Amino acid sequence: MKLFDVYPLFDITPVKAEGCYVWDKDGNKYLDLYGGHAVISIGHSHPAYVQKISDQLSQIGFYSNSVQNPLQHELADKLGKVSGCDEYSLFLCNSGAEANENALKLASFITGKKKIISYKKGFHGRTSAAVAITDNPKIVAPVNESPNAVILPFNDIEATEEVLKNGDVAAVIVEGIQGIGGIRLPDIAFLQQLKKLTEKYVAALILDEIQSGYGRSGRFFAFQYAGIKPDIITLAKGMGNGFPIGGVLIQPEIEPWYGMLGTTFGGNHLACAAAIAVLDVIQNESLVENAEKTGNYLMESLTAMDGDFEVRGKGLMIGMEFPFPIAEIRKKLLFDYGIFTGVSGQNIIRLLPPLGLTIAQADDFLAAFEAVYADVSATFAEKK
Repeated sequence: MKLFDVYPLFDITPVKAEGCYVWDKDGNKYLDLYGGHAVISIGHSHPAYVQKISDQLSQIGFYSNSVQNPLQHELADKLGKVSGCDEYSLFLCNSGAEANENALKLASFITGKKKIISYKKGFHGRTSAAVAITDNPKIVAPVNESPNAVILPFNDIEATEEVLKNGDVAAVIVEGIQGIGGIRLPDIAFLQQLKKLTEKYVAALILDEIQSGYGRSGRFFAFQYAGIKPDIITLAKGMGNGFPIGGVLIQPEIEPWYGMLGTTFGGNHLACAAAIAVLDVIQNESLVENAEKTGNYLMESLTAMDGDFEVRGKGLMIGMEFPFPIAEIRKKLLFDYGIFTGVSGQNIIRLLPPLGLTIAQADDFLAAFEAVYADVSATFAEKK
């Protein structure tokens, strides 16, 4: 049976990983500055993580949500304390797209409205409602098209209020930092105004922290830079360090009823064990603080370079935008220097490494990038 093609593939087969490094089947070692789409938060094969999952599997790996599962309560308590969002309640699911689907459904239930505001270059998932509010026509099938989806210019508070004024908006959803859109930051004033406007016009404010959450920005959630409290927060990716798990944090004023939300696999024993281990490591190893420190170092060093590219981001969520396609830069970094990086569109490199990335590892990247950039940019200049 042939596999369905999903992404173009590099001819590399990883077989082992530890910390910020990955080894392929031929024994080649790579520095991972992409973390498998921002998923690897505490590093590959962290011993505490491996131990926690192994111990749990030896006891019980799964049972349905029709019985008590103390691990769910432990995860909720720990997440509340570590994130500073202790007053929220937690719905557990399996992925970021599922988290956003449930958040949108919840907002519609509690407001009795249908319309959803999202923003240009935003990405919220590939399932039904999530893809309808994602600004990428290539992945929106006819069945996903919705007259209730309103996609506005990013950071445009005037356009947002103009739509909210109609009184039919259930929710405004925005990423803490746009990831796939190219590491684009919402203005702090924009988020603060969104909070006020959604309260004024009785709409839910949903912060999609699926990529920007779990310490990646140098805060547990990126919206915390703005000092606001969203009505609903969605999370996934770094939550399980590779084990599929997602969640929806819900303000206490929102009171769900039995049957409003449900899931078969969400919050299973293994997933909760993985997520608890992640939070323990984040806290014990001060990974949020390290993301801020190492991220600032990387951004300052890149900005100081003599090059024609823009650097933006927060913590270890960094984008580098170039005036030319970056495929050759990524290819040389990978095959000449053994460094994985991510991409957004044709001309943006994304750096989303494990949160434990050290200054020494950042220096390895900086030296490699400087050499590759000098080579590729010179070639590009000759072609102009």
